[in-house]
Amino acid sequence: MPETAKQPLPSGPSTLCFNKEEFMKDDFNVEHFVVECRRKVPLEMLRSDLHVYLKILQSAMIELINKDYADFVNLSTNLIGMDKAINNLLNPLNHLKHEILNVRNSMVEAGRAVDEKMKQQAKIRERKECLRTLMGIIQSLEKMEKLLGILPSKGTQTPHFRELNGQLIERVATEFNKLQFYVGKCRGLPLVEDIKPRIANITMMLQYSLERSFKEGLSSGNTEVLRDCLRTYATIDKMRDAESLFRSFVVKDYMEETISEQFIRNHPQGLEGMFSAVLEFFPRHCSKLCEITTGGSLHGPRDVISGYDFVVNSVWPEIVGNLEAQTPSIFAPGNPNVFHEKYTISIKFMERFELQCDSQASVKRLRAHPSYNAFMSKWSLPVYFQIRFQEIAGYLETSLNSPFTPSSDKTLFHLECSAVLWNCLHQCWSDSVYLVPLCHRFWKLTLQLLSRYAVWVSEVHEEMAARPLPQRESSSNLQQLAKPSNGDLGSLNATGVPLSATPSVASVVTVNNIVLLVSDAQKVTAKIPEFFESSVIHRVKEIGGDNISLLRDGLKDAEDSILLHLPQFESYLTSEITALCIVHLKSVNDIPRLYRRTNREVPSKPSIYATNLVQPLADFLNSYKDAVSSSNQKQWAVVVLQSLGEQFLSAVSDVLTAVKKMEESLKRLKAGRGGNVAGGTQGMSDDDKIRQQLYLDVKEFGKQMASLGVSDSDVEAYGRLFETARSAVSTDGAAIG
Repeated sequence: MPETAKQPLPSGPSTLCFNKEEFMKDDFNVEHFVVECRRKVPLEMLRSDLHVYLKILQSAMIELINKDYADFVNLSTNLIGMDKAINNLLNPLNHLKHEILNVRNSMVEAGRAVDEKMKQQAKIRERKECLRTLMGIIQSLEKMEKLLGILPSKGTQTPHFRELNGQLIERVATEFNKLQFYVGKCRGLPLVEDIKPRIANITMMLQYSLERSFKEGLSSGNTEVLRDCLRTYATIDKMRDAESLFRSFVVKDYMEETISEQFIRNHPQGLEGMFSAVLEFFPRHCSKLCEITTGGSLHGPRDVISGYDFVVNSVWPEIVGNLEAQTPSIFAPGNPNVFHEKYTISIKFMERFELQCDSQASVKRLRAHPSYNAFMSKWSLPVYFQIRFQEIAGYLETSLNSPFTPSSDKTLFHLECSAVLWNCLHQCWSDSVYLVPLCHRFWKLTLQLLSRYAVWVSEVHEEMAARPLPQRESSSNLQQLAKPSNGDLGSLNATGVPLSATPSVASVVTVNNIVLLVSDAQKVTAKIPEFFESSVIHRVKEIGGDNISLLRDGLKDAEDSILLHLPQFESYLTSEITALCIVHLKSVNDIPRLYRRTNREVPSKPSIYATNLVQPLADFLNSYKDAVSSSNQKQWAVVVLQSLGEQFLSAVSDVLTAVKKMEESLKRLKAGRGGNVAGGTQGMSDDDKIRQQLYLDVKEFGKQMASLGVSDSDVEAYGRLFETARSAVSTDGAAIG
């Protein structure tokens, strides 16, 4: 039957709107099939195709039945009498099933009985084991009391015992360890509760003997005694008691004597000298214990007694406790310079202290110790940063109150606020200010400083847009602004007239200040990547920072915010210079009056206005040659000359158009009267002289451009201007000089 189900369906016409294989899928769904087909064809076409395929299936089924008809007939014949045979087998099978169920029930009952017996046996074994343990407790207890010589005195409950030493302590400790194991297994039993006083007496005696022997070993420096004591402490799982005893007996006195305000004042090296004296404790008092517990002895690794860490659990907590109690002044953040110095010295001491640890695991235990965290939390780093923040940010904010004060050092920046910004950025990451745990805060401060500088540039732009500078009438005014006096630049406007008695950003928006602002802003943004590479990136890598690209993106955003309004500043400067230059173009309209009916000679040199046309630009570039980069100078010059060329072209075109109209009027008048019209000279007409003069003036404009380092190809307007003047001269027959 499965093979029949897998037989392919009969194929249908290729025009069917559905795929016949869809009916054979296990997840075939009628609704989904109709929806999919409806997207392709209308329902009427789908119904028609389904009827067609139904007929194909019916025909295929009939063919299949006809093909296997004989098999179907034989099958019905072979099934005759099959029901009687099945009924004959039914009774024996039911009887067999009943017998199997009876056997199964008997087995289940037997299993339950066995389980019950096993549980009883387990309880008996547990009781026997408990009884053996109790017997072991009594035996160990009596053995230890015999070794210790504990005998109750008459009429009193105070025990008498003899002192232990050497191997006897180790034997008692071994037996005591066994006793502790037995007691742990029988905890809560009445017998155990009854013998607790006896166990307490043994414990007290053992601890007393161990402490006495351990102190003697520490005092005499006897390695063998110390080794036996430490081994015994490890046997009875009292290693922390040994570390506490060493701390109270040896470490405490030394640290109380060494760590104090008086020691810091009297020592020539101050705090650093005190920490050096603290580290001298290890070779003096801790070397033998470290040899025994870390394998530094001559006996080899086999005699190492592991599990102890006197450096972490004994020495370090005592150091921190005395620092907090005896020298609280080192944690005071009031003086940031002193705080930075003491914090740096303390961190170096911690690094040297970590070298005393015998392994990386010991260093990890040290850093995870509660006293380590307590020591680090004593340093008020947020308070220190807040003081530094107020100091650095306040320094920049103060400089921005009078932002256009000239810088004392012109080699880097021209404005004092820019120099202050640069100093503040370097101060954040200098060795005398920066602290590793505050790396993220100083990075944020760096971005805030750059953002504040960008905000100031934006404020200047807003004031400049709100109160534009008045137009100049001559280049002398610009020259005066380009070379301001040594007085307060903030008190004068662009023409040297006081704006207000109250200092404000508007009162210092001058051409000179805008030029210096643009220059400094470009220098700051140009130096930021180098500053990041030299001063910041290695600090970030020290703390494991690996996503340097994000930091660079942050700096790039800061640079963009500073440079955001610089195009508007440059446009403002070029428009001011252009306005001063355009004043001279008024003389272009006077050229016809100079040559018409005046009998002047043929012009051979440019007009005076042409020689002075770019003089304001030249004066500006010469005045700020040290403040403005050569690329900016050329860029600004091209913008000014392009605008000036457009205005010059407009003026020349107007004059040529007027001359052309006048010339045509005279020709019409001459034709009407039948006579000659008076000209300027015998050889060249007045109109030709005008065109010749304009041509000479345009050529002079080109020479002036070249003197500024700007070629004709850089100024597109000049090409059109020159072509207009040249074509006017050549068309009208005037001589081209």
